[in-house]
Amino acid sequence: MTTITYYYSHVSPWSYLGHARLGEIAARHGATVDYVPITLGAIFPHTGGLPLAKRAPARQAYRLAELRRWPQRLGIPLNVEPTHFPTDDRPAARLALAAKAGGYDIAELSLALMRACWVEERDIADANTLLEIADAVGLDGRTLLAESAGPEAQARLDEACRVALVAGCFGAPWYSVDGEPFWGQDRLELVEEAMST
Repeated sequence: MTTITYYYSHVSPWSYLGHARLGEIAARHGATVDYVPITLGAIFPHTGGLPLAKRAPARQAYRLAELRRWPQRLGIPLNVEPTHFPTDDRPAARLALAAKAGGYDIAELSLALMRACWVEERDIADANTLLEIADAVGLDGRTLLAESAGPEAQARLDEACRVALVAGCFGAPWYSVDGEPFWGQDRLELVEEAMST
């Protein structure tokens, strides 16, 4: 069975736009997805990436044009300029990794976290928001929140980012199929082709 390794940030709109579609592709091909939340703050300094506020105005403007274009094309709701963006993506990543370490499938949790940022105008760096979202998808939010606050949780996130960098990841979403890298939700068609070969 093929495994797609998927590195993503909960505050990446592109991760959000591709998240459910990746699961559908995997299901069609009998593949599994290894969900690996990361923080782009640990990726960009090593790969030449810049936080949004530091990018050239032309790049920022084009990003907004694409963010208006893709949700319409895909039929996925997205607020182009949400109230709570940018926000710290580490608390959500640590929460999801704590759930993963506990043996949970974190696909639904991560989608709910992304939707909270990009549709529901909620701050996913806020502890109460994280607790509510975890509870809403049937997990024990209080326990996960406590587990995500300690040094072990940060060590998990550090390791996830280290492995992502070794895999060549420089942005999110990043998909790897048998070691072949694909960057961006607009490469999902190519990911599916790779599953068929």
